[in-house]
This record gives sequence, structure tokens and C-alpha cells, in this order.
Amino acid sequence: MKKIKLTKEERKALKKKTGIIAEFKKFINKGNVVDMAVGVVIATAFSKITSSLVNDIIMPLISLATGNVSLVDRKWILVPEVLDEAGAVVTKAVSVNYGQFLQYVLDFLLVAICIFLAMKIVSSFRTKIEKIALEEKRKKGLIEEAPAPAPTTKKCPYCLTDIAIGATRCPNCTSQLEDK
Repeated sequence: MKKIKLTKEERKALKKKTGIIAEFKKFINKGNVVDMAVGVVIATAFSKITSSLVNDIIMPLISLATGNVSLVDRKWILVPEVLDEAGAVVTKAVSVNYGQFLQYVLDFLLVAICIFLAMKIVSSFRTKIEKIALEEKRKKGLIEEAPAPAPTTKKCPYCLTDIAIGATRCPNCTSQLEDK
């Protein structure tokens, strides 16, 4: 095989085309990377919307329904805090903050429900749009209807049970069937 001798300028041009920046541009311009980036941006915006729905609308209603009880403040105090004579905290209390945990679980469930419902709505719209597009293609003659498949069952003339098309005796009433 013969070696090709490149000039200095040709080597620089080739290096630029195959360098890290060129590879990065190629990677970024792939469709799935762009789709993923758009998905992350939309998810971030949607996260803010659902968090606001949970924190600003649903949680106040739950708090109102439970008599203004805040879940975040609920805790089991294992060791109470120790105060000095001036009232300053010498030792902080040791507590299990189950209310905060329940709040996070409730937030997660409500956000998950909101996302699920949003995805159901999007899926429903997508299905309707696909059906409309399919009907339009059928009307324009772009899609041919597939012929109906050959039947695999027949009715027994005596008991009207569905039986295999090639059966000579009915498995239900045991009648002898005539070949047709």
C-alpha cells in the first residue's frame, strides 16, 4: 500500500475535521441526544408546574380538610432539648420527623398522579390524531384494507357451539357432523 504524503495545511484540515470538537458536533446532532435534551427541559418546566400544583393548591386543601394540621411539624421526640437558665438551647432535641417523611411521600404520590394524568391525556390525543390520520389515508386510497382472515371455527348445527372448522364430531353434544 502506498503512503500518501500530506502537506502541513492538509494535516491541519484533516485534524480539525476529526478532532474532539467535530466528534462532539456529530454527537450533539444525533436525533436521540436532541430529543433527550428537549425532554429534560420540558420535564424541568413540568416539574415546576406539578410542584406548584401540589404545594400551592392541593396541600392547602388537605391542610384545611385536616383542621390546619401541618404534616411537616409532626414528630416523635426521643430526647427533649435541654435549655439553660437564660432559655438558650444547650442540647438540641433528638426526634423522628415522620411528618416530613410523610410530606415527601405525599408530594411524590401527588406529583406521580399529576404526571400520570398528563401522560394519559397526551396519549389519548395522540391516539385520536393517529386514528384521524389513518382515516384520511384510507379515504385517499393510500392504505388498502386487508382481506378478512379465513374462519377457523364453525357452529355445530345441533347445539350451536363454536367448534374447529375441520371437526367431524361436536365435542359438546357429540353429534356426527357432515362434511360440507
